[in-house]
Amino acid sequence: MTISVLVPAFNEAALLPQTLPAIRAAMAAFDARGWATELVVCDNNSTDATAAVAAAHGARVVFEPVNQIGRARNRAASIAIGDWLVFVDADSAPPPALFVDIAEAIASGRVLAGGATVSMDDERWWARLGVAAWNTTSRVMRWAAGSCIFVEAVAFRAVGGFDLALYASEEIALFRRLKGQARRAGRRIVILHRHPLHTSGRKLHLYSWWDMTRFFWRMARSGGRSLTRPDDCFVWYDGRR
Repeated sequence: MTISVLVPAFNEAALLPQTLPAIRAAMAAFDARGWATELVVCDNNSTDATAAVAAAHGARVVFEPVNQIGRARNRAASIAIGDWLVFVDADSAPPPALFVDIAEAIASGRVLAGGATVSMDDERWWARLGVAAWNTTSRVMRWAAGSCIFVEAVAFRAVGGFDLALYASEEIALFRRLKGQARRAGRRIVILHRHPLHTSGRKLHLYSWWDMTRFFWRMARSGGRSLTRPDDCFVWYDGRR
């Protein structure tokens, strides 16, 4: 068994020195089972030292010239050698116990793909409410947050990976397809919740209520078509860090 941990990164040189060691530490859960592992970072056309920092931390580095999170994840997956793919965002730190749970899900043979609930470093009431609402939706709908996804490589490739028409919500589109794949295979989609992924709340500090309202209003008004336009998905693509 080989596990590929894949990290898309756009101008993340400041955060990678913290997140990559945390990911490496969590990967010990796979080592403990005697599974082979690799860590791949996709430099998504960064203008900082993202690639150099990733290489200095022992990651395989691949370059994707088009700024798009789904494209960066697909590029990392394209060179991955793993039987299973574990996607972790560059601003997220998995607790070791989460990867223990992922390893148990994989070893069970009953799971095709999954994700995890999230926690965020923002204690404001509306931030906590938003995280709680997402975690509930994620578990009910079996949609994984893009910051933590694990999926059998064969299944990921069978459904075509992340949809390159989308600049946001590409993880939801992926899991809609994976749920059908799981039903046909008699397997499950799981959202792990005992040990949430810790992810950065920086977007809540970098963008105002008005910015976020504007994004969701455009999405609702366009019937989701705004998700296919990078300018409308500025929260992810305007370069603020």
